[in-house]
Amino acid sequence: MAMEYGQGYGQQGGPGAGFHGTADGGTGRGQGRRPRLPAALRAPVEARSWREFGYVLLSLPVSVLVFSYAVTLAFTGSLLLVTFLGIPVLAVGLAGCRGFGVLERKMARGLLGLDMPEPEPVRARKSGAAGWMGAVLKSGTSWRHLLYSVLHLPWAMFSFVVAVTFWVYGWALLTYPLWFWLFPMYGGQDGLQLYGDETHSIYLDNPFEITVTALVGLSFTMATPWIVRALTLVDRVMVQGLLGPSRLATRVVELESDRGVVVDTAAADLRRIERDLHDGAQARLVALAMDLGLAKEKLTEDPRAAARMVDEAHGEVKTALQELRDLARGIHPAVLTDRGLDAALSAVASRCVVPVRVEVDLTERPAAAIEGIAYFTVSELLQNVSKHARATGASVDVWRVENRLMLQVVDDGVGGADASGGSGLAGLAGRLDAVDGILVVDSPVGGPTRVTAELPWRG
Repeated sequence: MAMEYGQGYGQQGGPGAGFHGTADGGTGRGQGRRPRLPAALRAPVEARSWREFGYVLLSLPVSVLVFSYAVTLAFTGSLLLVTFLGIPVLAVGLAGCRGFGVLERKMARGLLGLDMPEPEPVRARKSGAAGWMGAVLKSGTSWRHLLYSVLHLPWAMFSFVVAVTFWVYGWALLTYPLWFWLFPMYGGQDGLQLYGDETHSIYLDNPFEITVTALVGLSFTMATPWIVRALTLVDRVMVQGLLGPSRLATRVVELESDRGVVVDTAAADLRRIERDLHDGAQARLVALAMDLGLAKEKLTEDPRAAARMVDEAHGEVKTALQELRDLARGIHPAVLTDRGLDAALSAVASRCVVPVRVEVDLTERPAAAIEGIAYFTVSELLQNVSKHARATGASVDVWRVENRLMLQVVDDGVGGADASGGSGLAGLAGRLDAVDGILVVDSPVGGPTRVTAELPWRG
C-alpha cells in the first residue's frame, strides 16, 4: 500500500492534522483570538449557561409527565400480569418510555450539546403484535428507559429547586439598587427586611447595605452557572447511561465496522498482489518464454545469437525471481515466521535508504496475526521515510506495556505528516483500528516525525 505524508512533507498547515487540535475544536477558526473576559465573568451571560438553565426548567414538567405515565402503566401492567392483558400494557408502557426517551435525547442535544448515538431499535424476530411485544419486553434498552423515567423525577425536582433559587436570588440581589425604592414608595417600609421581630427590625436601606446586597447578589449570580453546570453533569451521565446505546450494542457496531475494514483491506491486498503479479513477474515470465522460443529456433541457424538470447533470458529469470521474493516478503516474510519481529524488522531497516536503528524489547512473541500487522506497519512507515521524509536517520522501537504491543518509528525529516482522511496514514490507522489498535502521528513542520502505534497483545 503506497503511503503519503499528507500532501507532501513540509507543507504549511499540515503538521499532524487530526492529531494537534486547536483551541476551538480543531477548525482553526478564531485562532489567536481570546475572550476579553475570564470564564467566571462570562458565565452568567453566556448562551451555554442559559441553555443549561432552560434544560433544568424544562426537565421538571417533562419528568413529571414521564414519571406519571411510566409508573401508571408499569403498576397497572404488573397487576394485570395474572391475566393476558398485563403483557400488552407493559409493552405499551415500555414503548412509550422509549418515545419519551427520544424527547429527552433531543433536549440534551439541543440544550446541553450532548452528542450521543441513538440506542438500538426494537428488532422483532417474528411478525405481528406478539412478536413486537416480545421484542419490546426482552429489550434491555426498554427497561433502562423505564428506569430513567422513574429515577429522573427526584433529581429533576432537586435541580429545579436549586437552580431557580440561586438564579432568582442572585439576579434579584444584584439588581437590588435598581428596585429597592419600591419599598418606601409602595410597601410602607424603608427597604428589604433582613430581620424583624416585635421590637426591632433591620432593613437594607442605606448605601452601604445596598452595595453589600448587590455584591452578595453578584457572587450568587457568578456561582449559579457553575452550580447549574454541575447539576446538568448528572443529567448528562443519566442520559448517556440509561437512554443511550448499551456497551454491548456499541461494541457490536464497532466490531461490525472493523469487520468491514478487514474485508476491504483483504480485498485491496488481493488486488495489489494480483496487479503486482500480472504487471511484474507474470509479464517477465511471458517475455522469457517468448525469448526462449526464439532462442530455440535460432539454436541451429545462429548459435551466437541464441546464446545471447539465452543470456538475456537468464537475466530476466533473476529479475522475476527477485520480484517474486519482494512480493512474498511484503505478504509475510519467512524470516518473520522463523525468527520473529527483531530479525524481520532488521531486514526491513537494512533496505531503507537512510540508516535505521532497530530495538525490539520483547521477552516472548505475540500472536502471528498481531506480529504480521506490526511488521506491515513498520514496513509501511519506513517506506514512507524512504520516499517522503528527506531524513538522515530513523529509529524503530518495539516494546510491550501490559497487554499492548507498542511500536514507534521516529525520523529526523522535514515533518508535516498528515493523518487526516485520504492519506496513506489514514488507511494504516484504519487497518490498526480493525484489531483495536491505535495510530498517533506527531509531525510538526520541520520535524521530527514520531509515529506511535498500539496493538493488542495476544499471545
